[in-house]
Amino acid sequence: MRLEDRTVVITGAGSGIGEKTAERCAEEGARVIVTDVDVESGEAVAERLREDGAEAEFYELDVTDSDRVHEVVDEVAEASGLDVMVNNAGVGHPGGSLEELDEEVRDFVVDINLNGVWNGCHAALPHMKEQGRGSIVNVGSLASILGLPKQAAYSTTKAAVLNLTRTVAAEAGPYGVRANTVCPGFTETQLLDRYLEKQDDPERAREAMANQYPLKRLARPEEIADAILFLASDESSFVTGHGLVVDGGFSTM
Repeated sequence: MRLEDRTVVITGAGSGIGEKTAERCAEEGARVIVTDVDVESGEAVAERLREDGAEAEFYELDVTDSDRVHEVVDEVAEASGLDVMVNNAGVGHPGGSLEELDEEVRDFVVDINLNGVWNGCHAALPHMKEQGRGSIVNVGSLASILGLPKQAAYSTTKAAVLNLTRTVAAEAGPYGVRANTVCPGFTETQLLDRYLEKQDDPERAREAMANQYPLKRLARPEEIADAILFLASDESSFVTGHGLVVDGGFSTM
């Protein structure tokens, strides 16, 4: 098992990519700390993992609350150590040109997508440096490497996450700590569903989106979870500061 006897903290693990990551880490022997602002969903994921024989706990967590992020991470690290921190929690926003985007929406997206990842790294690093090992995996996006039209705030935050990851990798590498970013293409999650529901014809919009990819389909959340698992495990022991693009070939076109 690739994560046997290791403790993994995952933000936004109540659904989507975070949920599938929790499942994959549990299957590989990890002690999984499920965190989410949605208590009902997060508790359900942790309970299901326990029913399947895994060791799992749930913590309510708003990643924009720096004090709470530190409190949860400190408590977990003191109880069982901290081997992997997956900063997955994120949000999107309705499409629109930069000048049409409300400042409130911009600030909301920045606070979760960027400051939330910053808070997770800030809380995890002291523990990982002290123990001389650890892996931080931040969830970026195809927007980390491409400026997506009508997604100015989202693209800005996801690009910043990738460069933050590189900085963390450079600073923490001498302490035995790795940091990487997974950059998914559009993935079949509730976040995508909410975006498509706002389109005039959601099914047509989904089909058009899928047809942009050489593989002619969207990603499944478990496929992104597998990439996160790779970066969390020792299989990627000489990989750090990297943005792993998992986009079905979109960025090749």
